[in-house]
Amino acid sequence: MRMRMLMLGSATAAVALALAPATAQQDGYNPATMTFFVTSTGMGDGGNLGGLEGADAHCQALAAAAGAGDRTWVAYLSTEGEGGVNAGERVGAGPWVNATGVTIATDLAELHGENAIDKATALTELGMIVNGRGDSPNVHDILTGTLPDGTVAAGATCGNWTLATDDAAAMVGHHDLQGHPTTNFWNSSHESQSCSQAGVERFGGAGLFYCFAVAP
Repeated sequence: MRMRMLMLGSATAAVALALAPATAQQDGYNPATMTFFVTSTGMGDGGNLGGLEGADAHCQALAAAAGAGDRTWVAYLSTEGEGGVNAGERVGAGPWVNATGVTIATDLAELHGENAIDKATALTELGMIVNGRGDSPNVHDILTGTLPDGTVAAGATCGNWTLATDDAAAMVGHHDLQGHPTTNFWNSSHESQSCSQAGVERFGGAGLFYCFAVAP
């Protein structure tokens, strides 16, 4: 009986470990070389990030808190209309490495092609894995407003990241490359339900976005 209970206990523990999201800091964490991360927190107001300026400041603040504030950080977000900019034009030339030193892309062509971004490599600035499909909560919807090639997804930028309303939407990517029946690009998978906080969260998001360092 005792052996059976031990076996049952071990099996239960194994199932719990399999279901639990990986949130511990990953081995090899080194913010000194980091030039790419997913924000560990959103800004709390859906798609209203205070425009590109507010989003960039959020990237910079998180990087600084992690010990990587000695370089210029920008958000991987596109805007549209007069003065609009494509996310792919904001992040420099590469290469980019994550918080554990893994190169996720060597240049822009690779970043928007066969890159190494997935759930295991799209870490936060703290070197932690971001919950994805199958985790609770799932927060794999990453705000980008961008198409797979790095250009703006017109009409899907939450008013150039100034709106948190129900009558607008944002293009999001899936950092874990899972969930959508046909399109699971890191930077472009589907539109959010809306730009409100609830709308951003509705399909599995938390208002997170990607940050890149453009200068050492």
